[in-house]
Amino acid sequence: MLDKVKKYEDYIISLRRRLHENPELSCQEFNTKKLVLEELKKLNFEIKEIRDGTSIIAVLKGGKPGKTIALRADFDALPIIEQSDVEFKSKNHGVMHACGHDAHTAMLLGAANVLSEMRDEINGEIRFFFQEGEEIFAGAKKIIAAGGMEGVNACFGMHGMPQPTGTVNIEPGYRLSGCDTIYVKFEGVSGHGSAPHLAKDTIHPACLFVTDIQSVITKNINPQEAVVVSVGKFTGGTKANIISKYAEVEMSMRYFNPDARKAVHEGIKRHAKAIADAYEITAEVEIEESTLSLCNDKDMVELANKSAEKILGKGCNIPTQRPMASEDMSYYFQHAKGVYAFVGYKNEEKGSIYFPHHEKFKLDEDYFKYGAALFVQFALDYLNSNL
Repeated sequence: MLDKVKKYEDYIISLRRRLHENPELSCQEFNTKKLVLEELKKLNFEIKEIRDGTSIIAVLKGGKPGKTIALRADFDALPIIEQSDVEFKSKNHGVMHACGHDAHTAMLLGAANVLSEMRDEINGEIRFFFQEGEEIFAGAKKIIAAGGMEGVNACFGMHGMPQPTGTVNIEPGYRLSGCDTIYVKFEGVSGHGSAPHLAKDTIHPACLFVTDIQSVITKNINPQEAVVVSVGKFTGGTKANIISKYAEVEMSMRYFNPDARKAVHEGIKRHAKAIADAYEITAEVEIEESTLSLCNDKDMVELANKSAEKILGKGCNIPTQRPMASEDMSYYFQHAKGVYAFVGYKNEEKGSIYFPHHEKFKLDEDYFKYGAALFVQFALDYLNSNL
């Protein structure tokens, strides 16, 4: 399979460089969509464009009946000023492909070319999701709402990570965290700073809430469970001599286990209400779901590991700590069993050492052929399996 992909290696590299030079922010990927469509139309796939969005669903029907698998690549960039040393730097100042989504898209297009050549041999159907807005957790929901996951039996995605080129990490269970944004608004009674007894201050109670919020985790969650709650914004008051009627706190929460998530949500609500009651004010808690935690299916992981070994050899799957980062790939996993792989791009000699979202982010282009081959190999292995 690697030999089949190597025929398209230059194509993948060239395409990725074009994408890297012309990054676009989430849900604004209009030129990216145009480029991807141009490439897909050469392959004679069924194509569906997402209404009110930039995502694309392309369908390859095999020559024989069978199951349906979805392969996904994201293509949005980030609001970062690029400081890498590549010759094909971003031409869109302040926007950068600093997460490698340009490579994901190029690799999936390379895989689409290989699979197109094998059309008659394929059992079943392969859907290619080229997805907008992963960075703001918007694109997966749009593809699902458009019917992209209807009839899909399994799904597969990947992300480049700073582990050695030529390695992967594919493990069962929770691999990426879920993410929520939590808003707490305290409301009291304004008044003059000289007479606080005639008002109901909110800043002091809100400060107590913030300083004690970690106790919600330590006293309610099994210490073996990973949960992070970070207060990123605190707003209160208008002037030094006015007792603040309102104080607002915004928090980011990361978790793996949905049960731990529920316990933290309930604990934060109790905590806010108890403090508000103590100071005779009110507290309103709003929880905004960003994305769910991502959990790899055990059987799919076993199959994906075998697929990786066919390309990279035994021992290519190296264990790594699961990051507390989040991904909207998890929404696809609510509709079909799936697996999400980390694929290595780290090469110190080439300066490909940075974690995603760094202004000097740089990929080892040797990694592209491995990612594309893994897309192809896993799709075929799944369609030919009994899973």
